[in-house]
Amino acid sequence: MQHRIVVLGAGYTGATAAGRLARRLHREDVAITLVNAEPDFVERVRMHQLAVGQDLAPRSLGEMFEGTGVALKQGKVTAVDVDRKTVTVAAPGDAGMGEDEVLAYDTLVYALGSGWNDQGVPGTAEHAHEIAGRPGALRLRERLAGLAAGESVVVVGGGLTGLEAVTEIAEVRPDLDVALAARGGLGDWLSAKGARHLRKVVDRLGITVHEHTAVTAVEADHVTTADGTSIPAAVTVWTTGFAVHPIARATTLEVTGTGRIVVDRTMRSVSHPDVYAVGDAALAMGPADKPLRMSCASGVPTAWQAADAIAARLTGGKLPTVPVRYFNQCISLGRRDGLIQYVTADDRAVSAALTGRLAAFYKEIICKGAAWGVAHPTVLPVRRRRVVREAVVAEASPVRTAA
Repeated sequence: MQHRIVVLGAGYTGATAAGRLARRLHREDVAITLVNAEPDFVERVRMHQLAVGQDLAPRSLGEMFEGTGVALKQGKVTAVDVDRKTVTVAAPGDAGMGEDEVLAYDTLVYALGSGWNDQGVPGTAEHAHEIAGRPGALRLRERLAGLAAGESVVVVGGGLTGLEAVTEIAEVRPDLDVALAARGGLGDWLSAKGARHLRKVVDRLGITVHEHTAVTAVEADHVTTADGTSIPAAVTVWTTGFAVHPIARATTLEVTGTGRIVVDRTMRSVSHPDVYAVGDAALAMGPADKPLRMSCASGVPTAWQAADAIAARLTGGKLPTVPVRYFNQCISLGRRDGLIQYVTADDRAVSAALTGRLAAFYKEIICKGAAWGVAHPTVLPVRRRRVVREAVVAEASPVRTAA
C-alpha cells in the first residue's frame, strides 16, 4: 500500500517540498498530492512589480510538475482534521452547491503560508491595499493606473516589502506624490553603508519619509498617525507584516498565539508527528534560538529540511542536521537599483553590503533562482529510495518530539 503524502499550498515552500519528496522517494511506494487554490505558481517576491503594471510570465503548476509523479489537486483547503488525518478541499469556483472532497493522508506537509496583516488598525481592511498575493496586487495595479498626476500614495511599513513597494511605485510613477510611513527609522536595521544607500535612493526618487511614525487609522483619502497628524493618501498600501492562514489554529495542532505551528528542528509538529509545517506557517527556530522570520529566505530551506526528514524517516535514512541560517537580505529598489545586506547566521546586519545596479542584478538572479528551484528541487540527480515498512510504522507512532 502506498504511503499517502498530502502537501497543502504550492507556494515556494509547498511546491519545493512536494518536488523534493518526489525526487527522493520511489513512485511505487508513495502517492504525493499537492493541493493549491490556483492553477499557477505565483512568484510572491514579485508582487510589487505586478502592482505597478509589469507583466509576469505565467508558470503553470501542471507544466512544472509534469512527469514528476506529483498529483495536482486544485481547490481551496477548508478544513484539516489532524486527529482523523484528513483534509477537506472545495473545488475551484465552488459556491457551496457541490460536495467538498476529503483527502486522507499518512503524512501531511502544511504550507498554506500567510497573507497580509492589518494589525487591527481601524479602516485598514476597508481602505488599504495589500500585495501579499496576486489578487491584492492586481487590485492595487488597477487603482494606481487610475491615479492622476500629483495624487498621493502612502506605503505603510518600513520593512523589506514596504521598501520594495514604495521604490517601485516611485520609479514607475514619478508623477505621483509617494510617501513612506515607518514605525522606526529608515532602514535602521541595516549596516551604515546599507542605510546610506537606501536614503540616497529614496531621496533620488523623491519619496517623502515619515520616520518613527505609527499609523493609527486609515481613511479613503488619508491616514492618521499616533500624534494626530493627517497624511494625504489617495491610495494607502499596507505592508506592516504577515498573518498566517487561520486553518491551523482551528485544529488540535500545537500552535502559537498567532497561529503558527510549533515544530522541531526537522519541521515536524511537536504535537502530531505525522504533520510537518514549512515556511510562514511554522514557528521554526534558527541560529541563537531565534525564530525564523517569515520570508522566502527562511521558507525554502525549511521545505528542504522537511522533505529530507520525511524521506529519511520513511526509508530508514539519516535525518538532516544542517541548520537553517541566513546569509543576506536582498532588497530591490526599483528595477535599476538594489541593496544586498549581508547578515550573520541569525540575521543581524554586518558592515558589508552590495549596492546599485550590481545589487539589482543580484536580486533578479535570486528571484529567478527561487522560481527555478521550485521546478528543480534537487540540484544534482538523486536516487529514489524505497519506503521501509518498519520506518512507516515508526513515523506513524505518536511520539512527541522536543522542540
